[in-house]
Amino acid sequence: MSFHDFAGLLQAARRQPEPQRLLLVFAAAELPRDANAAERAAFARGEGGALAPVLCVDKLPEEVASFAALREESTRTGVGWDILFVAALSGHGGYAPGPDEAVQPLRMMVEAIKGGRIAQFVAVTRDGELVQLR
Repeated sequence: MSFHDFAGLLQAARRQPEPQRLLLVFAAAELPRDANAAERAAFARGEGGALAPVLCVDKLPEEVASFAALREESTRTGVGWDILFVAALSGHGGYAPGPDEAVQPLRMMVEAIKGGRIAQFVAVTRDGELVQLR
């Protein structure tokens, strides 16, 4: 499955053989307290730092009209974020997973992000563009 932006991701989720539930974790870049001078300088240039989950939600793809609508919804929370991480849960027998089925996977996703294990998630900038994080 190939997509290049959030709109493509939504289309791909909607086309899956089984209904999907999206897991969305919004993360903010932060500088660790024990950062040295070089790390502080890099962070000031927009490099380095750590990503800390600040907000999470699960939604059916049909509940997300567009990335702009999702970004606007997140703005109304008053919580700032820099990167959105996305994963999906697949349904069974033509039914999407319910919100209760998303609780534990969403917690595990948050913990993975806290631990820097982000390779398995789709990362999206505030502009809706997909990025690869190292």
